[in-house]
Amino acid sequence: MRGTSCVETFTSLAALPAEALTLLDEAFGFFASRTWWDVVLNHAMQAGAKPAFVVVRSAGRVVAVVPMQHTGDRLSSLTTPYTCAYAPLLAPGLDNASRIAAMAAFGRNCRSAGVVRLDALPAEWDGLADFERGIRRAGLLPLRFNHFGNWVEDVAEKDWAAYLTGRTGALRETIRRRLRRADRLADARFDLLTQPDEMDRAAEAFEAVYGRSWKEPEPYPTFNVAFMRAMAACGWLRFGLWSIGADPVAVQIWVIRDRQALVLKLAHDEAFKAHSPGTVLTALMLRHLLDVEHVRGIDFGRGDDPYKQAWTTRRQQRIGILLVNPWRPGGAVAVLQHFAGRIARSLRNPVVEEV
Repeated sequence: MRGTSCVETFTSLAALPAEALTLLDEAFGFFASRTWWDVVLNHAMQAGAKPAFVVVRSAGRVVAVVPMQHTGDRLSSLTTPYTCAYAPLLAPGLDNASRIAAMAAFGRNCRSAGVVRLDALPAEWDGLADFERGIRRAGLLPLRFNHFGNWVEDVAEKDWAAYLTGRTGALRETIRRRLRRADRLADARFDLLTQPDEMDRAAEAFEAVYGRSWKEPEPYPTFNVAFMRAMAACGWLRFGLWSIGADPVAVQIWVIRDRQALVLKLAHDEAFKAHSPGTVLTALMLRHLLDVEHVRGIDFGRGDDPYKQAWTTRRQQRIGILLVNPWRPGGAVAVLQHFAGRIARSLRNPVVEEV
């Protein structure tokens, strides 16, 4: 990348230049698409927060888009409690030097903030090293911290039967018994809702089950249904519904893109707990995804919930990074707090060498 980089900030998707929108549309995964950002901006923004899409150009070409937000005087990544992965979007074909230069330009744009927080970055992101080099070149310190775990399973070329052989004997037996029992319920029914004209029914079922589940109230109450409608319009939604008689008992919001399947939200009615509705619906959904849609990957989203470790075997780490300007008061405090926290953790969990 030759020449000086130019950085611009846009406060809406509609204001983004066409080249930047193309980068969003062609990005891999759900959490970088224009559809995702549209739902976030309309249904998952904190009170007073304003979007700030940072666009980096070189020689007139858009080389990076970094979705950010301002909340008061704080600058942070445009992430939400629903975000499972986030990273700056880099134009395809850039070499390492060009990536570093683009991220240095982004970093210089962040220097006045003192501390900027980015969340939900995959620790395995192939641009991470270049990102941190660029941030350092801008005069900032990139300070990593662990954010949350993400449990996944590679199921390429596997059907439901092959997938089950990789589960523990206890889970296989539980699935066998619970599905057999569900089959014996004359009025039990599994529905897969995917089409836009089915979303009123899906929304009604989701709200009914979620309201009777163990889940805490949603921080953004309109987000889930808006997400479902947007994903259905793209052809990515797989909404699983298990009912007993007229009662919706369990619901799951799955999305599929590029043969990768991710569950964003699930819930079941506690009144039907004896039927293990969560286990039944997860099994029915995975059987469909593997035997009918032939997905290549299964992703259980945010968090280290114990049940996820039964259905998947590989944990991925999501990290956060503080971009700190140590020459500003807030930055100096952040550096001290970060390293004080690391020292405290090491004292609580000392490494003992065997001799």
